Amino acid sequence: MTSERDKRTQWLCKAALCAISASTSASVLAQSTVTLYGVLDEGINYTNNVGGHSQVAMASGFPHGSRWGLKGSEDLGGGTKAIFQLENGFDVDNGRAFQGGALFGRQAYMGLTGQRWGSVTLGRQYDSVVDYLAQTTAGGTWGGYMFAHPYDNDNLINTFRVNNTVKYTSPELGGVKFGGMYGLSDDTRFSNNRVFSAGAQYARNGLTLAAAYLQADNPSASSYGAINNGGDQNLPGSRLRIWGAGGTYETGKFQFGVSYARTEVTDPRSSAYVGDITPPSGTLGALRFDNIEANIKYQPARQYWFGAMYAYTRATFDATSGKTHPVYHSVGLMADYIFSKRTDIYVQTVYQHVGGDKTGSVLDAAYVVGAAGVASGQNQVMFRLGLRHFF
Repeated sequence: MTSERDKRTQWLCKAALCAISASTSASVLAQSTVTLYGVLDEGINYTNNVGGHSQVAMASGFPHGSRWGLKGSEDLGGGTKAIFQLENGFDVDNGRAFQGGALFGRQAYMGLTGQRWGSVTLGRQYDSVVDYLAQTTAGGTWGGYMFAHPYDNDNLINTFRVNNTVKYTSPELGGVKFGGMYGLSDDTRFSNNRVFSAGAQYARNGLTLAAAYLQADNPSASSYGAINNGGDQNLPGSRLRIWGAGGTYETGKFQFGVSYARTEVTDPRSSAYVGDITPPSGTLGALRFDNIEANIKYQPARQYWFGAMYAYTRATFDATSGKTHPVYHSVGLMADYIFSKRTDIYVQTVYQHVGGDKTGSVLDAAYVVGAAGVASGQNQVMFRLGLRHFF
């Protein structure tokens, strides 16, 4: 016969075990991680023709934008996590912030993610063209800034990010991943400075295929809309459309890539890189760029690799005086030596030649993205020797 005292003892033991079990479960459920990370990319650039003069300059963040950031997650149970990422871009030359001086100008978002349904995130984020299509280009992967298509017209090197976004990214389904985002205007006119985009990617057995679309209505019209008129501008106009497709194939020590991207700007006014693009007389009603790129990367050993890119761009300059078609040829080469898991040294060069029709605007002069200014003629060459460190 169990005594009353024994019953109380048994009850207390069971209660203690339940409390320990609940505490352990809560600890597992509330498990969270926070990671500090960053990249320092610094180097010396030589440009043969900046307004008719050669230039040597120190510059930060070319293959990789210099940055530091925080990212983390909290396990909410059932395969669902709360996630966040805050990322600041800065200039190693002088310590100033990039992206118009924003504290977290590269990325700033939070959201939820699940293994079965994907993720939904809110904040300042990359668009679908960057998420999916850029990964098939040299500029969007190993080459960076200098390897952009003229004026980064297709935003494949992240000239602008998108504010006020709601973004969905699917889980991988048989090698397929897709997503889309909507950037609110925060304006009483719902479509004034809004952005929406969508994209998809297939990756399996060394083959990657991707496609994406973006539309921005009246971009850079305000400082609080989807595309900020301070630190985020590409080709301001009444409407910007970008779409394209591409692919890469990796076999052995080689990786090959091809891509096509079209950019259409209605009522264009300027470029973030070269300023006013309008003709000296009349008006410019529309501007279009058709970009075709082929690239190759060869890594014969773990310690070093080589890359090459050629891009052909045909522009349509639709002014009141008629349509003209300038043509841009861009050739890029890069070599990288890896000292360690975190540190490497690299050399890059890009040559651009502008041919075809004359527009009477600044677009007739060569300009390699990242140069201090446009050339005095149709050719420009830029070299860079850089050192990069990841942490």
